[in-house]
Amino acid sequence: MDKENIIEVKDLCVDYKMKHFTIRAVNHVDFNVKKGKITALVGESGSGKTTLATALFNCLSSPGEITNGQVLFNQADGKELDVAKLNENELKRFRWKHISMVFQGAQSALNPVMTIFDQFLETLVVHDAVKNRNEAEKISRHYLEFVNLDADRIMGSYPHELSGGMKQRVMIAFALLMQPELILLDEPTTALDVITQQYIFELLKKINNELNISMLLMTHDISIVAKYADYVGVMYGGHIMEFGDVYKVFSGNYHPYTSGLIHATPSLVKPLNELKAIGGNPPDLLQMPKGCPFNPRCPKAMDICKEKEPAFINLEDGEGVKCWLFDKRGIR
Repeated sequence: MDKENIIEVKDLCVDYKMKHFTIRAVNHVDFNVKKGKITALVGESGSGKTTLATALFNCLSSPGEITNGQVLFNQADGKELDVAKLNENELKRFRWKHISMVFQGAQSALNPVMTIFDQFLETLVVHDAVKNRNEAEKISRHYLEFVNLDADRIMGSYPHELSGGMKQRVMIAFALLMQPELILLDEPTTALDVITQQYIFELLKKINNELNISMLLMTHDISIVAKYADYVGVMYGGHIMEFGDVYKVFSGNYHPYTSGLIHATPSLVKPLNELKAIGGNPPDLLQMPKGCPFNPRCPKAMDICKEKEPAFINLEDGEGVKCWLFDKRGIR
């Protein structure tokens, strides 16, 4: 395992096994998250971003399960863990101490009948992170103030007494409680206004810079990725179609799906009539198209795209692309 990576995902598959059929939500995915960097996963709803994120700390909703591959985690002490092979007790020690998550929709993630401090205290006690209530209060106060909240007010409040932006900052403080090495962020600004979204992302960038915590951001907002992420993976139908340095992916010879996402994103300098939506609909995971999963919607699809699925071509510096338009050297 490369010591520059905090997580390496190798040939990962996640299946949801139903009574009469199986849905493959993550399909033979390979990618890395570098230490101290912000990596983003972008794609339309249903592309597999959240499933992939929850698989990284083996917290899949039933009946989801990891059916193939590895999720290798590089701890600060140099010890390498295969997350998919950890038992329940090992997962309990691993989660929140090494990897935590800010879930989509803070209102749904917080317990409505417990004060914020009681929820912090419960988490710290369950993970044996504190010896007494005073220690838990000190830690909680520190991280609430770090995310620019009034700790005295917030700790005694219930979730319904807080605004959306305040609840989201509470969830970020929650994720920081046990000083993890990696934080997963699933659409962390859903349902927030534009000003609050900007504030939240500036706060996340501050955490990344000052605490050197690695981050994996799941979003469909290309503009946010371009501004705050260091690396980006583009997901479609459970596949990673492209991965690499943000600048190179967005300015270079990108995948047709990446190009479609970029041209469908509003710009401050281009007229709205230049926006171009991606034709068609995301694939039905029960009836995936033959060949490349994007071929029914791809404006550059060739005959081979409709018959044979392209391999993921690994390029330099951990970059890669899954497309028949590129040869083994990554040349289009």
